[in-house]
Amino acid sequence: MTNAHIAQPVAYAKPGATLLNSQDHTLVMIDFQSQMAFATHSIDATTLRNNAALVSHAAAGFGVSTILTTVAEKSFSGPMFDEVTAPFPGQALLDRTSMNTWEDGAVIRRVNEIGKPRIVLAGLWTSVCIVGPALSALDQGFEVYVIADACGDISTEAHERAMDRMVQAGARPITALQYLLELQRDWARGETYELTTGIAKKFGGAYGIGINYAKSMFNAHEG
Repeated sequence: MTNAHIAQPVAYAKPGATLLNSQDHTLVMIDFQSQMAFATHSIDATTLRNNAALVSHAAAGFGVSTILTTVAEKSFSGPMFDEVTAPFPGQALLDRTSMNTWEDGAVIRRVNEIGKPRIVLAGLWTSVCIVGPALSALDQGFEVYVIADACGDISTEAHERAMDRMVQAGARPITALQYLLELQRDWARGETYELTTGIAKKFGGAYGIGINYAKSMFNAHEG
């Protein structure tokens, strides 16, 4: 009895198909507003705002198609956090009445105008404002990524079960810093090197502190 032949995989110096790049997706940032933040307890508010800022600055810097949307901005929930909107000066925010962003006509028109096959989501709350569009987009054939640490919910349990539900449906979880570094992906890309390290130094926590130290003490360079 002989073993069946098993083909040896061949390695290539090229990125995997599921890795994100700046041109293949639409980022949708949802309901980063005071009313939603007040009851968010799955993540510290300062960390949440910092991560959301990192994501928005990364998207703007790399030219990612980005939709900013709020719910009941004038009547109830308040304006979107300044650090999220600042990288997109003059961009209109799409205000909704629907909890599920994917049920809003204006948002969907913009998604179709952009025409990208992948959707990346971040916002408040995970179990409502992110689950809704994630499951809806998946159902309509989009690939969906969720930036887990740029989302929050009323409890850790609510956030984790929401993430579980989306992952089980096919969504891919990532983190804010992962998003930034995945867009850069090669330190030899000199045109975005300073952008990436600058965002990391400002919003990247301990990693950013390390970059600052290395540059200040040794003029170190990643590339």
